Formats: sequence, C-alpha cells, structure tokens
Amino acid sequence: MTHPTLQPLFVLLEQAEQARDDIVAQQARAEQAHAAAQAQQAQLHGYRQDYQQRWRQQFAQGVAIALANCYHDFAGRLDGVVEMQSEQVTRAAQAIEQLRERRLAAELRVASVRKLIERREALMRAQGERREQKGADELASRAAWQRLQQGNVFDMA
Repeated sequence: MTHPTLQPLFVLLEQAEQARDDIVAQQARAEQAHAAAQAQQAQLHGYRQDYQQRWRQQFAQGVAIALANCYHDFAGRLDGVVEMQSEQVTRAAQAIEQLRERRLAAELRVASVRKLIERREALMRAQGERREQKGADELASRAAWQRLQQGNVFDMA
C-alpha cells in the first residue's frame, strides 16, 4: 500500500507514461508513413527511368515533333511529381526526428518522476526507521529507569 502523500506523484507518473506512450505511437505511425513515402519515391524513380529508357529507344528510331513535345511535357510533370515525393520523404523524416526528440523528453520526464517517487519513499522509510529507533530508545530508557528505580526501592528497604 502506498502512502497517501505519494498518490499525486503516482497520478503524475501515470500521465507522463501515457504521454510518452502516445508519442511512441505517433512516432511509429510517422515511421510507417516515412517508409511508405520512400517506397512510393522508389516506385516513381523506377517508373521515370523506365519511361526515359522507352523514349530513348523511340527517339533512336525517330518520332514526330508533336510526340516529342508530349514526351517532354509528361517528363516534366513526372519530374515535378518525383520532386514533390522527395519533399514528402524529407518532411516525414523531419517529423520522425521531432517525435524522437519529444519521446526522449517524455522518457526523461517519466524517469524524473520515478526518481522523485523513489526519493520520497526512501525519505519516508528513513523517517519511519528513525521513529522506530526513537521509540525503541525510549522504551530501553524507561526500562533502565524502572530497573534503576526498583534497585533504589530495594536499597531503602
């Protein structure tokens, strides 16, 4: 059973652990989103390379100017999409780093509250031991005093 004065600290510890767990869950989701963005980026790079390779072969055989303009327009849009996806990967990585920093701060808070609880418990144990020692000392003193008094009573008789 915990001492009632420690109850607020245990509530604080529970809240700190919940906040940390929430951040850990957010970080896991951010890491999944980052992995998905990287996978999509790899697919886009692969598609762009395939597209460019196919059109190199077409250009080697000769194509109409209108078809070449279509290729360049689509290739430009594809490059834009690849660039946007790269930015998405970068933002996802930054989100992970921010959540990592928040998680470390939350873990530090949990550890600090636990340490505070440990210190308070140790202080309460020490105070209890001092009270017990004081009580034992008083009891021994009374017993000695009583023996002394009883010895004086026998001397007077």
